[in-house]
Amino acid sequence: MNIYSKDLNSLLVFNVLYEERNLTKAAERLALSQPALSHRLTKLRNEFNDPLFVRAARGLTVTPAAERYAQEISRLVADLEGLYQTLEPEDFLKKPHKVSLFATDLVEHILVADLLTRTRHEAPALQLAMRDTRGKLPKQELQNGECDIAIAGFFNDVPGGFYQQFLCSHPFVVLAHKDNPHINDELQLNEYLACSHVIVTLSGALNGQIDKTLKGIGRERKVIAGYSSFLAPLELLAKQKDILFTCVKPVADIAIRRDNNFIWHTCPVPLASVDYVQIWHERTHNDPMRKWLRQQIKSIMSEQGTV
Repeated sequence: MNIYSKDLNSLLVFNVLYEERNLTKAAERLALSQPALSHRLTKLRNEFNDPLFVRAARGLTVTPAAERYAQEISRLVADLEGLYQTLEPEDFLKKPHKVSLFATDLVEHILVADLLTRTRHEAPALQLAMRDTRGKLPKQELQNGECDIAIAGFFNDVPGGFYQQFLCSHPFVVLAHKDNPHINDELQLNEYLACSHVIVTLSGALNGQIDKTLKGIGRERKVIAGYSSFLAPLELLAKQKDILFTCVKPVADIAIRRDNNFIWHTCPVPLASVDYVQIWHERTHNDPMRKWLRQQIKSIMSEQGTV
């Protein structure tokens, strides 16, 4: 096979079509008209001797051959982009960029103020767009460019084509009102179970690892509500003194700073700490602005927990 007869731009077209699964969106990203993109797709199909992308009820679906080639083509495109980015002037911090971060309200609270302090000084043309992870890894968004970096403590089974970096660990504690009628000096298991509880649920389930551990010893707690936010329960605990909230320590620290009627206790149920990571796709791995931003995130988050 003679590589000189191949159009390497076809690899970029393939990669964008694979990420978008939509001709209109792909044409916009490639700055092509839809007829021009359709022509490129025809060339791709002839080159690979396969339909690759087929119209479906919503957008495009991929053939088994396209699925087989996708990861290697994505890597090649990322390497080529990285090569050309190294040829650019090193004043990337001065250029306009919009970077999308997917995280939780807690991560936003402990990260963004310090991050913006740094970016306003060193990368004044940078814009950050924050979005909620909704309790899951935004895989599609990372692939198609809607998300540049995702940060949370609940990402599991990160697939190929993605990078992850450990940021910090946060232990669990129990947040309570100082005047909780069930608690004396130290929070014991019986006192813990005598209280009502609120939890954070990102899936809608009202039981978690604590409840599974308690079930193993024949005990259970009373969960009265599950919140979708890590910070929203603080308002309830300020008003209902007999409710407990088992949370990561930064939440308790925030609560105590806001209201000195709060106190935190060591959790009487053994729990592993939460490990926070940042995830990104190989599409942005070599981009200098996003690489610099990931370094700043690592630095700030490392100061927020046990590294």
